[in-house]
Amino acid sequence: MFCNRFSPALHFPVFMPKMKSHSGAKKRVWKTGSGRYAFKRRGRSHLLQQKSRRQKRINRTIVAHPTNRAALQGLLPNL
Repeated sequence: MFCNRFSPALHFPVFMPKMKSHSGAKKRVWKTGSGRYAFKRRGRSHLLQQKSRRQKRINRTIVAHPTNRAALQGLLPNL
């Protein structure tokens, strides 16, 4: 129910909505000890027999680029 904040019919205070974390990002991104954001690369969970050695050998964990930090903070305010 939306009411005008200064409406005399309003008998309860109006609060800002809670900041929610993005549920998809919560499952994929975490914060390192130094405060940077890290995530795992795609393509290493199954069907590994047909993939090249390079694809299987490539580093699994990667740190997000600093330019993406603001976007990740918006998705994960409570992380």
